[in-house]
Amino acid sequence: MTSDSDSRALGAFLKARRGQLTPGECGLAETGSARKVAGLRREEVAQLAAISVDYYTRLEQGRVRASVPVLTTLARALRLDDDQQKYLYELAGRSDARPRRRRPAQRLRPAMRRLLDQLTETPALVLGKRLDILAWNSAAVALYTDFAGIPAPRRNYMRLLFTHPVVRQLHHDWAHDARDAVAALRMEAAADPDDPELAQLVGELSLQDPDFRTWWAEHRVNNAGYGTKQYRHHLVGDLTLDCDTWTSPDGSGQRLMILTAEPGSPSHDALRILTSWTTGQPSTDRTEDLTR
Repeated sequence: MTSDSDSRALGAFLKARRGQLTPGECGLAETGSARKVAGLRREEVAQLAAISVDYYTRLEQGRVRASVPVLTTLARALRLDDDQQKYLYELAGRSDARPRRRRPAQRLRPAMRRLLDQLTETPALVLGKRLDILAWNSAAVALYTDFAGIPAPRRNYMRLLFTHPVVRQLHHDWAHDARDAVAALRMEAAADPDDPELAQLVGELSLQDPDFRTWWAEHRVNNAGYGTKQYRHHLVGDLTLDCDTWTSPDGSGQRLMILTAEPGSPSHDALRILTSWTTGQPSTDRTEDLTR
């Protein structure tokens, strides 16, 4: 446990560090109004870390003990270097829990690869930790985008949903689908709360998108393995697709996401037309590029 003096020292460190930063350095918009104090305001730090202002205030005042995930997001929000991060964790009494910088590389299971190869008219993705996209088939390229053209470290379902214009516009009710995806990512955070790559992803999207920041702070969770997606594709129009997710039984956390349409429906015909343009093209994955 941390002592009262450590809690006060932690609060003093956080206050001093936010005083050394400007909104512009941290990706926040400059309001142009006069600031009473130098550096970031408490509410700005809370926004960057995707935590409540009240919680951050109590943390600075030494009235609450920070969890490891909160420390991870604060370290990112306050742009701490390695020495400063070590100091932060020591003050918080969490030095042994300081997250490692890397997790073991995610490798596509051969069985998942075979399943993808056999799905020629059905869009399918293999999702790993943090909803990273590990592999896909040609039908998924036809529906979403050319995943091979996206650098492997950026190839993440959540990141594309919020930052990729084509993927974002595909969703007929983007806000509904994106909020559900944030809730699913919350479940990922519960499974591995000390994952530094997850903290980096959350921090990045919190800075870039106010909706993500708001929905992440709701702490809503959703682990549904099936549902219906309403898409509006720029080539074939509206699509109503059933989305089913199958989890690998080996404990790797890899999931096969498959999108299908009701046989004989307009969506089924449109999906067949869409995927026919890429039938016969090899599905692609670049597992050798994955370092997380």
